[in-house]
Amino acid sequence: MSSFPQELKMDSVPQQPAKKSYVHLLHTDITRFDEAVDPDAWILVGNVNFRRDSMYMFCDSAHYYQKQNSFLAFGNVRMQQGDTLFLYGDYLDFDGVTNIARVRSNVKLIDKNVVLETDSLDYDRNRNLGYFFEYGVLYDETGTLRSYYGDYNTVTKTAVFMDDVTLENSKFLLLSDTLYYNTDSKLATIVGPTNIYTGGTEVYSESGTFNTATRLATLVERPVLFNSNRNVTADSIFYDTGRGYSEVFGNIIYTDTINRNLLTGEYAFIDEVTDSAYVTDRAMAVDFSQRDSLFVHSDTIWTVTYNNDTDSLYRMVRAYHRVRAWGKNMQAVCDSLVFDSRDTCMTMYKDPILWNGKLQLLGEVVKVYMNDSTIEWVNVIDQSLYVERFDSTVYNQIRGKEMEFYFTDGELREMQVIGSVEVVFYPLDSDSTYIGMNTTTAGRLMVYMKDRKVEKVVVPKDSKGVFYPMSKRPENKRFLENFAWFDYVRPLSKEDIFNWRGKGSDKELKVVKKSKIPLPTLDRFK
Repeated sequence: MSSFPQELKMDSVPQQPAKKSYVHLLHTDITRFDEAVDPDAWILVGNVNFRRDSMYMFCDSAHYYQKQNSFLAFGNVRMQQGDTLFLYGDYLDFDGVTNIARVRSNVKLIDKNVVLETDSLDYDRNRNLGYFFEYGVLYDETGTLRSYYGDYNTVTKTAVFMDDVTLENSKFLLLSDTLYYNTDSKLATIVGPTNIYTGGTEVYSESGTFNTATRLATLVERPVLFNSNRNVTADSIFYDTGRGYSEVFGNIIYTDTINRNLLTGEYAFIDEVTDSAYVTDRAMAVDFSQRDSLFVHSDTIWTVTYNNDTDSLYRMVRAYHRVRAWGKNMQAVCDSLVFDSRDTCMTMYKDPILWNGKLQLLGEVVKVYMNDSTIEWVNVIDQSLYVERFDSTVYNQIRGKEMEFYFTDGELREMQVIGSVEVVFYPLDSDSTYIGMNTTTAGRLMVYMKDRKVEKVVVPKDSKGVFYPMSKRPENKRFLENFAWFDYVRPLSKEDIFNWRGKGSDKELKVVKKSKIPLPTLDRFK
């Protein structure tokens, strides 16, 4: 008998010399030699049984090569180690020198609750590794794993499946090119392009883990979640596919593909059941439904979809603290903001300021009614102030209890001021030079604009006004009592919305209780 290779002389204790290990024939019903069939083999027939170390092998018949320390087994092949590891097949080529068993046809490897089925399996007993190369299927308590090539380690309980990999049960389907799966921890490790389908959501990831028992996914390296009308990508995502929520981290892009808007930030919590998302840390909402996008930033942005009494869906967006918004025809700041898709109204609270070109609007509450991302009309409630700047000394100013502004294509066309109206106004002549300064007090005021110029003003008969030539303007009449020009806090670009510039505490509005006042009859004149 030739000596074994050096690497097979080591057992589990490296310091101890290993004994030579042989294939032992334990039983056969019939033994014969037939040189015509195989001159080097014992031909064994009936209830054949071998042992190599702790592994027992059974078959209907075999060719036993004692000198080569190997055998071929035929029919009802079974290998058994202890009471948990079994390997079945129709044919076995066992090499006692390399300690490798090659099993073919109807192969089944059973390791406790794990079953691996294939037509061709090589089992390396030195490494406790069975590998297949003609398609294999692995079953455990939580799923079914398939691929064309792969292996399974009976000690580490780790399977490595490659080429057209699927992992599935009734709750999910995972497709990949390469996948590592541990049958003890139920953890699938993603190491290449992978798609997971669960409920109405699809997951794409190239790195991460998915637990088939808990259905928890931890995904890194820019994974993506898709469903029928939303998708989100980020640096990493923790996704509970069973309960339908995810925590999202780093460079988040959360897109509403139906309404054409998105959220960005550094942290998000997304709930698929309530169709809601909570975003913070450089949170930004972007409406890109029209050519001119609107960008809104605040400390926190929360979006929720509701189902009202008529079974129609509507969406609420809430932005909390230090809100800044920028669009080409509108900029705004406030402490908090709510957008309701039912009336497409964006309501701004606590020291809200809105700019449109040279116009500045402010009050206790500002409601902006949108047509997609374009202003349609604005309602300013309590302590309202309209300011239009011409230069550092000339400002058109209107003060009132409540104001309404109507826009066409982003330009102001009409305004209405209700209650305690005060006006400082500079009319222009035909060559756009100032005629003088007009001050007016009234109970109500309506202004009509054309080409960004005042076309008509309507005030009640009992209104009072004084006209001053430009050279005779009194200093104490040039500005209304609550005049303020906050251009220094105005967002200058979509990047500038992240740079908070607050008003001084002495410039903040003091909330007053609203009260109704009788409205006078209007007379219209040019």
